[in-house]
Amino acid sequence: MKRVTACLISAWLAAPLTWLAEAGDDAAAAWPMFRGQPDLRGIAEGRLPAAFELLWQFKTGDAIKSSAAVKDGRIFVGSADGNLYALDADTGDKLWAVKTKDVIESTPLILDDVVYVGSGDGKLYAIAADSGKIKWHYATEDRMLGAVNWALAPGGKEKWILAGSYDSVLHCVNAADGRKIWTYTSGSYINGAPAVYKDRIVFGGCDAVVHIVSLENGEKIHAVKVGAYIAGSAAIADGRAYLGHYGNEFICVDINAGKVVWSYRRKQFPYFSSPAVGRDRVVFGGRDKVVHCVRREDGKQLWRFGTGGRVDGSPVICGDKVVIGSESGRLFVLSLEDGSKIWSYEIGRGIVSSPAVVDGRIYIGADDGVLYAFGGSTKQ
Repeated sequence: MKRVTACLISAWLAAPLTWLAEAGDDAAAAWPMFRGQPDLRGIAEGRLPAAFELLWQFKTGDAIKSSAAVKDGRIFVGSADGNLYALDADTGDKLWAVKTKDVIESTPLILDDVVYVGSGDGKLYAIAADSGKIKWHYATEDRMLGAVNWALAPGGKEKWILAGSYDSVLHCVNAADGRKIWTYTSGSYINGAPAVYKDRIVFGGCDAVVHIVSLENGEKIHAVKVGAYIAGSAAIADGRAYLGHYGNEFICVDINAGKVVWSYRRKQFPYFSSPAVGRDRVVFGGRDKVVHCVRREDGKQLWRFGTGGRVDGSPVICGDKVVIGSESGRLFVLSLEDGSKIWSYEIGRGIVSSPAVVDGRIYIGADDGVLYAFGGSTKQ
């Protein structure tokens, strides 16, 4: 069952550069979590080639809606077959797999050689990245389908894991042992990932509210009503959150004021895709089968690109290019400047997973249960 179906049924403490230093990652050599970094901006370091070739593919037992996480030459991805897989990034060979009791649509988080991932069985798992051994698990009251995030605790002595659940609760737990720090209860299912910005956490839910919460204690700072449920995740830049909802609208919210700054509406189609937020523009997909690009300052449309299928997955900006998949079964690389197509590849089955972009390579899963790896083409 797709994540959005359940919604229909139920009516950093640090800036990015500090995060990189804390995580110990080379920015160009890792994509350790959903959207790349805790503010969920979807920005990859480096540059991409003009054309790609298929390097390898790995077949799982069911559809892949989870997005891949990449670090230290290893890839971690979940599957609807209930497994979290660890693969060699160069060859696609399986290193290990951990079986849970339900689907894994959540994107893994790699932090300090531990992989954190939620499962449809309602548990948040902490798994040793090198061996696949489960270190601990934390149980919620319902499915966990959205990606998890992390933040430094106030004072900087601990690292906390943040995860939403279909029990309508945002959970904050200690990364080392899974001990509960605090919980925040919303009005309905939490399907997307929480975004972290300085001392605040931002997420939307099926209660049609953008929640802005204190990192320190999980108390509400603002609750911005948007009139329709939110299935995707917000991206944050310079004190503003960018996200779409099922009221056929994409919005920008001022985090400090707790108010909508601008909104973008084109047709009567909802938005599930989480945005990529660049220096002066925002890119996101829509159920109108279109990739949209708007001006970050005011939401004015700059370009749009038709994909032939719904775009529920989230784009990644890398240099002057945008990478995005479509339920038409095609993977696209577009020009960030004008939206023109630079390259595409026909997988043939729907893509709702979001790409991981690392060192000029693209890793993405599809509904055929395959994780694909693409690299620069040797053809002239």
